[in-house]
Amino acid sequence: MTTLPDPDRYLPDGTTVGYVHLGASDPRGLAAFYRERLGFRLIAEASGTWVLSADGRPPLHLAISPASAPRRRTAGLYHLAVLYPTRQVLAGVLARLLASGWPLQGAADHGVSEAIYLADPEGNGVEIYADRDPDVWPRRGGALAMVTRPLDLDGLLRLAAPDREAAGGRIGHVHLHVTDLDRADGFYADALGFVVTQRSYPGARFYAAGDYHHHVGVNIWAGTDLPSPQADAPGLREFSVRLPSAAAWPAVRARLGRHRVAVEDVRDRGEHLAVRVRDPDGIAVVVEVPAGGPLSWPGRPAELPADG
Repeated sequence: MTTLPDPDRYLPDGTTVGYVHLGASDPRGLAAFYRERLGFRLIAEASGTWVLSADGRPPLHLAISPASAPRRRTAGLYHLAVLYPTRQVLAGVLARLLASGWPLQGAADHGVSEAIYLADPEGNGVEIYADRDPDVWPRRGGALAMVTRPLDLDGLLRLAAPDREAAGGRIGHVHLHVTDLDRADGFYADALGFVVTQRSYPGARFYAAGDYHHHVGVNIWAGTDLPSPQADAPGLREFSVRLPSAAAWPAVRARLGRHRVAVEDVRDRGEHLAVRVRDPDGIAVVVEVPAGGPLSWPGRPAELPADG
């Protein structure tokens, strides 16, 4: 694997999905699921919003806020994916889910990872997974070729230690329902700067920074006539793309400008700047820029609004 050569075009290695923010009819109950079943820890709770992380310390990985409207069929979350650091930790989480009677929706060996699929109590799709060594990721003609094969659940469960803590789980990627794959390319690849890692999977595209298999997946499996998500409904409110350093921001800023992506909001959160934009389907994406570099947006005042 090689380092991508053009920082003006691509997001740098070390870019990650930072957090996922969900709306929920029962935020407390949903937060309890992610804590008790998947191993997240509570950072804070204020005004009905629950903030969770992998280890109980910032940065946040999951935020859950009240939703007042009914769930609707829209563009938005297909699943959020929780990445665990080892197969053994994944096996322990799986064993606890099975012991609790929590229903699973599927499991797959994708070549790059071993994955189990379920839904949380509010119906949001969830993938839990552990990565394989990149040296064994399947490729075809030099390109990544993720597959869907049966997962050896029995073999995975043999690794489970019932008392092993579900430590280190974080958001590894998000997978989204969109209405047009080429339009998604224009935003996630051309404007944000992800690499398209796989085009061959039917009805889907996959995007990554650096040498990862994917940080964002999109698909049109729910149809091409989906309305944009509504802010007060359950489901995905936003997710973030966390840059590894402020030095990556000027190139991202320039690409967003060239592709006429409107900046909806900019907030100074102390340790980072949060720049909110929306993809062509109205899905909110927050670019998290660490403090310490050229953070201003052209045409905006140098004094950015405080996070209120």
